[in-house]
Amino acid sequence: MKHRRSFPIPLLFSILLLAGTYSAVFGRTPPADVGAGRVAWFDITTTNLDEAKNFYGKLFGWTFEELKVTNKAVEILADGKSIGTLRIANGTISPANGVVYVQVPDMVASCELVKQLGGKIVPGFPFNRSDGQGAIGLFLDPSGHPVGMYSKAPLPTASLPAK
Repeated sequence: MKHRRSFPIPLLFSILLLAGTYSAVFGRTPPADVGAGRVAWFDITTTNLDEAKNFYGKLFGWTFEELKVTNKAVEILADGKSIGTLRIANGTISPANGVVYVQVPDMVASCELVKQLGGKIVPGFPFNRSDGQGAIGLFLDPSGHPVGMYSKAPLPTASLPAK
C-alpha cells in the first residue's frame, strides 16, 4: 500500500534528481568500505558545472568523469577512486546544500532508528544498488536536512519500498 504525504515540490524535485544521479553513479563504482559511522560518499551542488570542476580540480587535485546517463552531474575521482558527485543544483544554492552518505551496518535497522528518532525516510528510499553491492538510503533529520546512508549489504527483497 502506498501512502501519500504532503511534500514540498522543490524538495521533491531535488530529491528525484539526486536519486537519478545516484542510480547512475552507484551503478558504476561502489563507495569505499570506510566502516560504519564514517562518510562513504558526498554530493556537491553547483550552478555552473564547468566552473566547479575547474575550482575543485585545482583546489583538491580531483579529476572528473562524465556520466553516460546525464550531463547534469559528473563523478568526482581522487587518486582514481570515486568519492562523490558534482551536480547541477535545482535553483539557488543554500549554505546547507549537499548530501553526505554515512556508512551503516544495517540499512533496515538504521531506517527504523531514523523514524524512532523523529526523522523521515525520503519516499523511494532505501533502494538496492543496481549491481547488488549494497543499498542507498536518504532521510530528512528532524529539522529537514537531508542525509544519506550507504550499506555494503543489499536490502532483503521484503524491505524494498513499494513502486
